[in-house]
Amino acid sequence: MLWQALTLQLGYNATLVALGAALLGVSSGVTGTFLFLRKRALVSDAISHATLPGVALAFMVMVALGGEGRNLPGLLVGSALSAWAGLLCVTWLTRHTRLAEDAAIGAVLSVFFGLGVVLLTVIQTMGTGKQAGLEGFLLGSTAGMLQTDALIIAVGGALALACIVLLRRPMTLVAFDPEYAQSRGLPVARIDLAMMGLVMAVTVIGLKIVGLILIVALLIIPAVTGRFWTDRSDRVALLAGLFGGLAGYLGAAISAVAPNLPTGPIIVLASFAFFVVSFILAPGRGVLAELFRYLRFQRRVHIRQGLLALAQGQPIYEPLTLRLLKHAGLARADGVATGKGRAHAAKALRDEKRWEVLRADHAHEAAASHYDGLRDIETVLTPDQIAEIDRRIGPPRQVVQ
Repeated sequence: MLWQALTLQLGYNATLVALGAALLGVSSGVTGTFLFLRKRALVSDAISHATLPGVALAFMVMVALGGEGRNLPGLLVGSALSAWAGLLCVTWLTRHTRLAEDAAIGAVLSVFFGLGVVLLTVIQTMGTGKQAGLEGFLLGSTAGMLQTDALIIAVGGALALACIVLLRRPMTLVAFDPEYAQSRGLPVARIDLAMMGLVMAVTVIGLKIVGLILIVALLIIPAVTGRFWTDRSDRVALLAGLFGGLAGYLGAAISAVAPNLPTGPIIVLASFAFFVVSFILAPGRGVLAELFRYLRFQRRVHIRQGLLALAQGQPIYEPLTLRLLKHAGLARADGVATGKGRAHAAKALRDEKRWEVLRADHAHEAAASHYDGLRDIETVLTPDQIAEIDRRIGPPRQVVQ
């Protein structure tokens, strides 16, 4: 069954839901990248929670007008208006009061969400309208999704992604250096508002699948995951879109096979699985890469200290140092230097004296700042400069055998 779901063989509606979730994941990941780079991850949380009163009010208005209370387009319009009101409240509080942005976000988030819960309670007492299942907007649900609902989500995700592609350059510049962007004549405030508008659009689109509580995870986790693999912002956005799309697709497929499992949490867990894999295995910033870098650094330190000890005729007491020197062919098991070891030891001692002279010379202060006890002096000085230092030091010292 899972293979059938992954290969889109469970029917038209399940296929549409999977593709819609994938598009939502792509647009959420790419949008969240700019939010993550702008250091405004909490804004998405405020926007998502601010949608709840709009959903409830839209339901009540549609029922009062004699319409279908659970009509998805109407609910999305209501949630969009409510989210926009919440975003404007956060912006106004940040600009016109002494509240920090995180405090403004906390205030708006709690007030709007509290109002939404109260309105949902009122809805449960209503005798008209199909109010059952409206709580699905909290955690997401695709069990009762209609074909038109899936089409709306898929088209909305594609449109949001298209807008992101068009605005990616100014949003990237503002995310990294808003002062420079302003000096270039870019309207930073409007670009920020456009970025928040895209976050709001993705949030509203994702209410039916992921829910307002978990949409923030789909916005931020793929971006953080992509950051483990690269330092370039454009590649982070591409990878975030890829991870978000895969999470949405896998989550929707698993939910189609096991309808009792909620779609939104499954998508978030799939996204978290990609995060864990990247956290451990990413070649640049992963845990294993950091561990290997540390081990290589430790090995270099031990070998350097061992060579200096050999050069000065001192015994080596550290077993790890002796083992590393022996493995590198620089010393025997009894701690006596080999021919190769004597040459390397003489070079290490000579370099230490060169660095000592260099660090005492204010004319080479910039080059001396690179000293860390391991760096080869040839990487910061020319051969002529090294020769001049050698003349000041005198002939090299022979290594004790």
